[in-house]
Amino acid sequence: MTVTITAFECSPDGGQGLARDMRVRWALEEVGQRYAVRLVSFAGMKQPAHCALHPFGQIPTYEDGDLALFESGAIILHIADRHAGLLPDAAPDAGNARARAITWMFAALNTVEPPIVDLEQAPYLEGDRSWYAERMPLLEDRVRNRLNDLSARLGDADWLDGGFSAGDLLMVMVLRRLDGTGLVAEYPNLTAYVARGTARPAYRRAFADQRAVFAAAPTG
Repeated sequence: MTVTITAFECSPDGGQGLARDMRVRWALEEVGQRYAVRLVSFAGMKQPAHCALHPFGQIPTYEDGDLALFESGAIILHIADRHAGLLPDAAPDAGNARARAITWMFAALNTVEPPIVDLEQAPYLEGDRSWYAERMPLLEDRVRNRLNDLSARLGDADWLDGGFSAGDLLMVMVLRRLDGTGLVAEYPNLTAYVARGTARPAYRRAFADQRAVFAAAPTG
């Protein structure tokens, strides 16, 4: 049975590969699993049928037979557990290496991403407030604090812990949310790290598929 994921009918990221379905697409491409995509409108995400899959009315969701999942991190962990390619399985300490890779998944979503989301959303939520201009440098510094630590940990390595893993997939996608801010560019090793991730053939296939949805959307 083919896996089905949901994605925005009209992606708010303008086809830049930032919507969270991109993370799941990339994971499925990395492990060589075919999948179908069901596009959902903003109104449709709040309807009972979709909320039965995702109680918070968001995307992506993942359906495989009688299994339905939501939250991109949980979906990717499920994919990585079921298929080779996203978690270590051949190293002498494969069990420990898998645990470390999963730790990096959580670090990407719970430690690095939250201040990035705050920075990203501030112009929309606070841009008209009198204190907005003073708050932005504080938000940028919160992001830099995370990038400083991440850059120091990565060092000259290609990936966060040995070979490419689901932890790298999620971290690259989180760092991509900073596109256009210039913040990642302050760290040459993180810039190269993101470039390595986005150069992977599986990423490029996933990006093209997500981009095609936007390109096909009616304009005007």
